Amino acid sequence: MYRDIPVKIKEVVEPIVVDHGCELVDAEIVERPPLLRVTVDRAAGNGSVPVDVCAEISRELGTHFDNADPLRGSYRLEVSSPGLHRTLAREKDFKAACGSTVKLKTRRPLAGRRRFHGRLKSFEDDLVQIEVDGQIAEIPFASVEKAHCVYEFSRADFNSRASQPEG
Repeated sequence: MYRDIPVKIKEVVEPIVVDHGCELVDAEIVERPPLLRVTVDRAAGNGSVPVDVCAEISRELGTHFDNADPLRGSYRLEVSSPGLHRTLAREKDFKAACGSTVKLKTRRPLAGRRRFHGRLKSFEDDLVQIEVDGQIAEIPFASVEKAHCVYEFSRADFNSRASQPEG
């Protein structure tokens, strides 16, 4: 989640991402040796960050991280856009995803569970409302550990490939 990004990392990453016309969605450290996974998006929030822009951000971040060393030692770096399974890390991400199918994990059990998969009905006043199995679950935004959209394939996804001429 955006709010969980360590300050030292955010101070290095965010200005570089902004300089490239993007917004920082998330940055997380996973695995050992550390992998810093940075997710960026355009201000429009449509996930259309070209690969070359991600590569430019990655090169510049690598240089800055080598100098600032906020991870203390060796690390791997991965910069990507949100993709089909868009990460929901900020309030604006949740607002934009209303009506979509999402998977969400909470920091602690709520009503006996930590994992929720359903339709995001609303996000207002720092409260996520998600319909799961016909019931509305209300989850405080501060309780969300991770969340992402689940891409729903439609006939159009398959028809567009079938209608393209072979070459």
